[in-house]
Amino acid sequence: MSGREHKPVKFKSLEGSPGIRASIFQPLDEPVATRLWDAYASLLSNQAMILAMNSSFVDPLLQFEAQLTMIESSFKKTFSIPSFDKLREISSRNNNKDLENLHQNILNVYEDTLLILVSKDLYKLQILKEMAVWMSEDTFYLQERALVIITRVLSFASRKAKGFTRVDTPCLGALAAELSLLCSHTDPSITQQASFGMYHLLCIAKCQHVEFLPNLLKQDKVNIAESVGQILLPSLLTDFVWSLLMKLSASDSTIAFEAAILLKLTLEYHAPKVTMVSKIVDAIYKQLCQNSSHIMKHAMLHVITLLTHASPKKVIFQLMDYPVPADDTLIMMWHAAGSESKVAPQVLKTILLILKGKPGEMEDYVIERRRLSIDSTNMMPVAASQALCTLLPVASYKKAVAEFFPELLMALMLQLFYSSHMSMVVNDGLFYARDALQVLLNCSGLQEVEVALKKRNCWNQFSHELFHHHGVYLVAKTLGDYNFPQFPETLHYLYKLSVEGPKRSEDSVITVIFLTELLNNFFKDPLPEEFLVLFRNWVNDSNPTVSKLSLQKIASMAPVINQIDNVSSFLLAILDSFLSKDKTVVIRALLTLRRLLGKLDKVTYSSLCIRIASSYCPLMDHGNGGIRSMAVRHFGELLKDMSHYRWMLNHVVLGGLVPLILFLEDTEIRVVRACKSTLAICASELKWPMSCLFDDQNYSFELVVLNICNSLLISHKNYITELIADTLGFLSSSRAYLRRASVILIGYLAALGGHLLLKDEIDVMLEAIERVVRDEDPVIRKLAEITQMLFRRVAQNLTPTNMKQSFQKLFRFIYIQKVKPLYNYNWPSNLTDSPTGTKEIKNDKEGLTYENYEDYLQD
Repeated sequence: MSGREHKPVKFKSLEGSPGIRASIFQPLDEPVATRLWDAYASLLSNQAMILAMNSSFVDPLLQFEAQLTMIESSFKKTFSIPSFDKLREISSRNNNKDLENLHQNILNVYEDTLLILVSKDLYKLQILKEMAVWMSEDTFYLQERALVIITRVLSFASRKAKGFTRVDTPCLGALAAELSLLCSHTDPSITQQASFGMYHLLCIAKCQHVEFLPNLLKQDKVNIAESVGQILLPSLLTDFVWSLLMKLSASDSTIAFEAAILLKLTLEYHAPKVTMVSKIVDAIYKQLCQNSSHIMKHAMLHVITLLTHASPKKVIFQLMDYPVPADDTLIMMWHAAGSESKVAPQVLKTILLILKGKPGEMEDYVIERRRLSIDSTNMMPVAASQALCTLLPVASYKKAVAEFFPELLMALMLQLFYSSHMSMVVNDGLFYARDALQVLLNCSGLQEVEVALKKRNCWNQFSHELFHHHGVYLVAKTLGDYNFPQFPETLHYLYKLSVEGPKRSEDSVITVIFLTELLNNFFKDPLPEEFLVLFRNWVNDSNPTVSKLSLQKIASMAPVINQIDNVSSFLLAILDSFLSKDKTVVIRALLTLRRLLGKLDKVTYSSLCIRIASSYCPLMDHGNGGIRSMAVRHFGELLKDMSHYRWMLNHVVLGGLVPLILFLEDTEIRVVRACKSTLAICASELKWPMSCLFDDQNYSFELVVLNICNSLLISHKNYITELIADTLGFLSSSRAYLRRASVILIGYLAALGGHLLLKDEIDVMLEAIERVVRDEDPVIRKLAEITQMLFRRVAQNLTPTNMKQSFQKLFRFIYIQKVKPLYNYNWPSNLTDSPTGTKEIKNDKEGLTYENYEDYLQD
């Protein structure tokens, strides 16, 4: 290539820089030829090293970095020699053309080096981008001379790339930015070369000739922006935009102004293709923070506006990812992002997405994206609340605010809930969710509501966790009191939110409170079916507060319970909540069920009474005394309610008999009283003459057990084995009074129904009682020893064979003998007013001791 001809070009003057002149124009006594030969020799040496390295097995990255260093050195020597006009003047004086030829050879060597590198790998077009940067750093490197070589190399590369579907040239975006600025240069020769360079660059990017002439790019910014946006891949276009953005901070105001125009035009047409939007937004923020009076501030803010049009989610997420409270620069950028009404819906949607997050908690959408801020705590929801304070009052947002009112209302209510749990936010005065909610009400035509809430001290209640739920109630009630026009869409959104289910269980609390109060204001019970289903489902919500709120609302509908379709499903849902691990839920469920049953029609009641009664029985053994006593009393009240259906409930009564008896020994007086009351009802329903035994002056636990067992022998002897099985379960209780009571009860049941037991069953009972004989409580041990002796005696009387056992069981099934007192446990001192049969019991009591117990068994 060194033999081709080069037309002389006209170079810019080097005057104006003493430093450069000193480096280029040596003292007059130094021959110009020596300088040219030195430059030529240096270029040849560098070329040899560069090309030798190009054929080596050195790591490509290290190879390129070393080559770039040598090319930079060659660049400085090549474009620092005297201009062609200067050499022609010297040659004409000395009548010597060698200097002109030497000058041309220097340019040829530099150009040939680049051509050889690019011919091997188009990736090394990166060198041209670096050349453009070196040119811009010092304008005395004569831009036109360098541009001629850049254009020729690009022309060669475009011919090489023709026909390929894709080429690896990641530098094209940044190089295009440099050339596009030069296309508007004041020097026509530079403009011409830059235009040709842009043409060839776009040919490379498209891997074929483009459909326009190079001259169309010259000083036509719109054409450049359209062409670059259409042809460059997204990554290259992003580099183009990034390079222009960096030019906005250039010291040369002309370059900054030209870059701003090109940037605006490019983003207006092709912003959706730009990637790394967050990085661009962050760069603008940093530049504005460093220099708030930046001359290109308006241009940078306009970039934010244009990017928001194309990628609202990326821009808004980045703007929310800075420390709170937001500074003036960030607020200015918020205004830029939301400056136009057509992007307002997208901006609000994105902010609502952020408001789903919980301050201080890492959300999925935060983890998935690359955080540019140094703050490891997610405070984006707080920033989003502050942004709403800024954006909601903007006139262009009025329509969008009306569209998203329900979503904004509930999102801010939830953020208020989260903020009330963050002492750091409250202490720092960053209660932006409250402020944003006030702004929302005011800009939605609800100024009267906001004033009323202030009078009711609502906003202060949100600052205290204990009163936060009441604050939610006040907002909903006040909105209802003023018949807010957004009610239909708010109700629809709340229903949708309830059906879909919030992300966090605590969110349900706010939703239920708000929805319940709105329904109370605008509907009369019973509620529409779709809302009734919600409350039924919430009865067994994982959040105890939601369960209690739902039960409370259902209880309030007791007067109209018979008007509800499928009322059975509500009652069954309440029964399921009896299994809750939260005692307050169980208590609320018991109260709600009792209130509903009091108003329920008897037909429905009777169809469910067995299921309800059976659900009370497990609660009689609940760990909470209040629940035990309530379940016992409600069991008794159900028996009274269903007195006309006695035939249906006999087996249910007998099924609950064991806990009712055992908990007569409860340590809590309220449980004891409830058991006495309910056992009296049971005795009445079963027609057992023993109700007076529950009077305090005649009361004795063993006396009650004895009378019940004797009554069972007469009226329900076929249930005795089941009652024995139920009692066995209490022998291993952790509560001493239950172990003591169960030892006594099972002894009487065995004495009464021993003839109904098989040997295997007696063996199981003996094994269970043997563990109790070793109990740490001496009273229990003594009682267990008596019961153990009784079991052994019963076992001795059983015949060994199955046939004989069956015959014995059938024979004894018709044999009735009342059992006598066994334990002498806590008898009352005065039995004169005891019921019928007490005299016999008293006589037995006087003669019964542990020592003569064996005789008693022989009797």
